[in-house]
Amino acid sequence: MKNLIKYASLTLIAAVLAATPMVSRAQDAAPTTPAVTPADSSTTNTPPVKKKKAAGLPFHGKIATLDASAGTFTVGELSLTVTSATKISTNGVPATLADFKVGDNVQGAYKKTTDGALNVTTLRLAKKKKAPAAE
Repeated sequence: MKNLIKYASLTLIAAVLAATPMVSRAQDAAPTTPAVTPADSSTTNTPPVKKKKAAGLPFHGKIATLDASAGTFTVGELSLTVTSATKISTNGVPATLADFKVGDNVQGAYKKTTDGALNVTTLRLAKKKKAPAAE
């Protein structure tokens, strides 16, 4: 009797393990949709789908060093460079790198260039956590 229960549970476990890869492969498959040509899009009255650009790799932390004239600063181990395309803001208001100072808590995103430079795409002051209300 004990052997029968042991073989039945092993068979059940083997069946579950065998079915698992099939289920995960079925979920990975992307639905196929027919390609829409420009001529077809005018007849269906649907706007063309815009691809989102990758924002870059996120970073956050305190500014350790800052050189506003050179457009560079460091956060942790990252030496970041601000470019003319960088979107900088403080509290939702557009700003410049000169508005920041060493010790400011910042967050944003950067992209690594082919020469290894880390160009900042977005930079903003990190919102401070609200202090708990005193009771």
